[in-house]
Amino acid sequence: MTATDRSARLLVGLLAAAGAAHMVAPKPFDATIPQALPGSPRAWTHASGVVELLLAAGVAVPRTRRVSAVAAACFFAGVFPANVKMAYDWRHKPAALKSLAYARLPLQVPLVLWAAKVGREAAR
Repeated sequence: MTATDRSARLLVGLLAAAGAAHMVAPKPFDATIPQALPGSPRAWTHASGVVELLLAAGVAVPRTRRVSAVAAACFFAGVFPANVKMAYDWRHKPAALKSLAYARLPLQVPLVLWAAKVGREAAR
C-alpha cells in the first residue's frame, strides 16, 4: 500500500467516524449549528452526518476518489462557521474546554489541505 492509499484510507476513516458520531450522538453537534440557518439544528446535524458518510464512501472508491476528496475539502471549509460558533459559545467555559474549541479553528486548514491533496493524488 502506498502513502497515497494510506492517506486516502485515513481520510475515509475520519469522515466515516465523524458521520457516525453525528448520527449516534447528535446533541453536541446540534449546539454548533448557527441559528441563522433555517430548520432545526438536529436536521442540520443529521444532514452533515449523511454528507460525511457519503464523502467517506466516495473517497473509499478509487474511481470516485478525486471528486469526493475535493468535495470533502469544500465540506471542511463549509463547516468552519460551526467551529467559529462553538469557539464563541465556549468562550466562558473552563480553560481546557475553551482551548479545545479554539484549537479546532486552525485545525480546519490542514483538513482542507489534506482532502485536497488526496483529490490531487487520486488516479485520473
